[in-house]
Amino acid sequence: MDLQISVFLLFVVFTAAHSLSCYKCMGRNGSCVGQTVKTCPSGSSQCMSLTMVTQIGNISREVKVKDCYPACQNGSLNLGSSKSTYSCCDTDLCNVQDAPDHPSIFPNGKKCFSCDGQSCSTVSCSGTEDRCVKATAIYGDLSVLLKGCVSKSICDAAVTAFNNFNLGSVTCCEGNLCNGAQSVSQSFLFLCCSLLSYFLLH
Repeated sequence: MDLQISVFLLFVVFTAAHSLSCYKCMGRNGSCVGQTVKTCPSGSSQCMSLTMVTQIGNISREVKVKDCYPACQNGSLNLGSSKSTYSCCDTDLCNVQDAPDHPSIFPNGKKCFSCDGQSCSTVSCSGTEDRCVKATAIYGDLSVLLKGCVSKSICDAAVTAFNNFNLGSVTCCEGNLCNGAQSVSQSFLFLCCSLLSYFLLH
C-alpha cells in the first residue's frame, strides 16, 4: 500500500512540474523560419498553429502564427477574401508543422454570405466549414461586421471568447445563406480579418 501511495505522489509531482512546450512565431511574411520554443504558462494546455491568407485584388498576404493556447480548436474560417486554418495539438512541440494554407479546396455544397462593407456576395464553403457566421467585433469605438463560412468548432470557440471578453457578438447558423445579406457602411477588410484572428487567439 505504501508503495502505491509513493508511486502516485511521484506521478503527481512529476506531472505538476512538467509544463507544455510549444513552438512560437509570428510570421507576417508567410514564414515561421526562426521559430522559438516557449514554455507555456499555467492554463495553456495546447499548441496552436494558424495560417491566414488574405487576397485583396492582386495583392495576397499570408500570415503564420504558432503559440501556446488554453483551448484551441481545429477548423477553418472563410470570409471570402480571407481564409484562416487552425491546427491544434497537446504534446510538447507538436505544432512544428504549419497549419495548411487551404485545408480543403473541394467545396462541400454549403454557401454563405460574405460582406466587404459596400456589398455582399456569396462564398462557397469547403472542408469542415459547415456553418455560416455573422460576427460583430468591437475594437474601441469601431464596430466591424464579419460574415462567411466557419467550422462548428471555431464558431463555438469564438462565441465563448466574444462572450467572455465582451468583444461583440457571434452567431452561427446551419442553412445555406442563413447569415443575411445586409452590408455595413465601413470597409476595413484587412482590419476585420486581423481582429477576428486576434479575438479567436486571445
